[in-house]
This record gives sequence, C-alpha cells and structure tokens, in this order.
Amino acid sequence: MIPLVDLAVIAAPVLGLLADVWEFFSRGPDGAVTFGWVLGRIIVVLIIVHVLLILSALMVWAERRVSAWMQDRLGPNRVGPEGLLQPLADLGKFMFKEDVIPGHTNKLMYTIAPLITVVPAMITFAVIPFTGTFEMNTAGEEAAVSWQAADLNIGVLYILAITGLGVYGITLGGWAGNSKYSLLGGVRASAQMISYELSLGLAVVPVVLICGSLNLGEIVAHQADSTWLVFSQPLAAFIFLVAIYAETNRLPFDMPEAETELVAGYHTEYSSMKFALFFMGEYVAMVTGSALLVTLFLGGWTFFGLEQLGWWMGLLIFSAKVLFFLFAFIWVRWTIPRFRYDQLMKLGWVVFLPLTLVNVVLTAGAIALDANWIYWVLPLLVIGSALGAAYIGWKQDEHKIKPLPDAPGVAGGGEEA
Repeated sequence: MIPLVDLAVIAAPVLGLLADVWEFFSRGPDGAVTFGWVLGRIIVVLIIVHVLLILSALMVWAERRVSAWMQDRLGPNRVGPEGLLQPLADLGKFMFKEDVIPGHTNKLMYTIAPLITVVPAMITFAVIPFTGTFEMNTAGEEAAVSWQAADLNIGVLYILAITGLGVYGITLGGWAGNSKYSLLGGVRASAQMISYELSLGLAVVPVVLICGSLNLGEIVAHQADSTWLVFSQPLAAFIFLVAIYAETNRLPFDMPEAETELVAGYHTEYSSMKFALFFMGEYVAMVTGSALLVTLFLGGWTFFGLEQLGWWMGLLIFSAKVLFFLFAFIWVRWTIPRFRYDQLMKLGWVVFLPLTLVNVVLTAGAIALDANWIYWVLPLLVIGSALGAAYIGWKQDEHKIKPLPDAPGVAGGGEEA
C-alpha cells in the first residue's frame, strides 16, 4: 500500500503541469488575448464538432434500436456489439454509392444545399454553455461561470438568426432538384419554418425579460441563483419544445418529407453523401435544439447544487438532460401520427402564436408591477386549460352517435350479427 506522503509527492508534479497547461490556454493577466487562448478556442471548437458528428451517428443507431424496443422487435444487432457499428457500415455504404447528379438540376444549388443544412446546425452550438464552474465575483459572492466556445452577449439573437438559415438548404435542395415532389417539400419547409419560428422566438422573450440578458451563460447563472424557468414559464417551455420539433422536421411535423405524399420530399433527387448530409443536419439540429431547451428552461449544466462538485459534474448533468430530450424526439416519433398540413398550420398560427403573445404580455406586466405571483399563476392556467380540454373531449365522447335499437348485434332488437 502506497503511503499518503508518497502519493502527495507523485501528484505534485502532475498538478503543477496541469496548472501550467491551464495558464497557457487562459487569457493574459489583463484579459488580453494570447496565442494559447486562441489555440484553446480552436481545440474546443474541434472537440464540439466531433462530438456533434459522433452523437448524430449514435442517434441514427438509437433511432433504430429504441424504435425496435418500443415495437417489441429486434433492431440492428449484427454489425458490432448490439449493432453499435451500424452507423459506420451506413457511412461506408453512402461513401461508396454512386453520386448521381440528375441532368435537369441546378448543379450549383443542388451541391451546396446539403451543406447549408448542416453548417448552421453546427455553428449554433458555439454559444451554448455545456459546463462551468463557480467563481468569486467582484462583490465577493460565488457566481456560476459558464463555458462555451463563444461567449456572446447577444447569444439568444445569434441562436435565432442562425437557426433560421437551415431551412434555406432544404428549400434550395427542393428547388434545385427540379422535381414536383421536391419543390413541394421545399415550399412546405419554408411555410412550416415561418409559422413556428415566430412562436419559437416569442417563447424565448419571457426568458430574456426575467433574466435581463441575452447571454446564455447569464441565463444559466440566473437559474442557478433562483430556480429553473420551466417552473415559472411552463407554457413557453412547452411551445418552445414543440417548435423545435417543427423546426427539425420531425414527426409529427415531417410534412417536408411525408413519404406517403411526396415520395421523399425535398431530398427525393439526392443520393450518396449528399443524401446523408441532409440527415446529418437533421440529427445535429436535434442535438442543438435539445441543448438550447435545456439551457433556457432547465438550468443548463446546473442541478440543485450538485454541479458544485466540479466542472465534470456540470458536463455530466448537461449531457444527461440533452440525452433525455433526444430520447423524447424518438419517443414522440413513434407515438404521435403525422398531422395534416392544415392542422400543422392551424396549430402554429391560431393556437401557439396567440398563446405566446399573451404569455409575453403577462410576463412583462409581472415584471413592471413587481408582482412575482403572476409567474406562478401561469402554470395553474396551463394545468387548468389542459384539464378543461380533457373534460371537453370526454363529454364529446359521451355524445357520440349510438346505434339504433333494432340494429344487428344490439341487445333487445334485430338479428344477432
């Protein structure tokens, strides 16, 4: 057994080396940008990009395995243990497939459309805080300090601006394919994005009003000091969640694809890696949307004080929350059927848009009047509305058309069926 004194002697050089590395990658004493700090930012960006790519590949595997588990059947289980290497097999298949570019397409737009879908989903993650530490502020108090690739004071505006660019790739891909089915898929994607982007943006406004900042790190710090905003803004959180589903074109909002109507929608004319890039963009957007939901409404990398154990615990907490909502994406896909297009538009414009506007007005009034009790009235209103809708649905079931007394199979009249 190694004595504690020997362990201290062995650990001292290692800790000293880690301290030197940390100092090298930090800013200068006066906050100046150094070569080490720039190099550290580049390394962080590369790590985030690779994690997103690996996670999107694992989501393809999880999509098939979880859906198989829900439907009581076997998913991919031949390539690697539990089928874990199936994404690599799919990648090899896509890479060696013939890259066919139809002669009737706009070749420039046809080629760059998949990239326009993937890149915005990736660069959006730059401002999302994935972990952090607690440090002393100027007032001598311990405050949460988030870590992200880019600490922007307008992080929320950056998110809303970049997420809206992804639809250009889908729309251009549908148009460049020069196919009726592809064009209809692209047009549907544009209309769907416009409808739900408004609700998504308005759902974020109460968060900005309460926290008084557009910086995502400060929003996490506000929730660490008080409570998660999902408790005081459940309506905004729910609408934001549904809008994220619509923005990523996932069931029940996959109208731009809708294979029963449009063959494959906007990517009907695509093959090989270009086809794979569209799906990669969808899965990366799912990861980014889940991370944004966790950051805005569920405390980010904080969990009721558990994050004070260290930055690694904050990273684990953040990852666990994101993975839960990624599971929810798959769960919803295999639970709720696809909406009709008119139902999708009605939900966005007639239901969500007025609700988000009312929520913004009530939140602004609560802040102006310094009446915090209004925040806690909103959850009660949401619960009451849900119970009222359930009661109305139950009463409508009671008044369904009943068979005639002399109908076949009805007791007391007619012949037995």
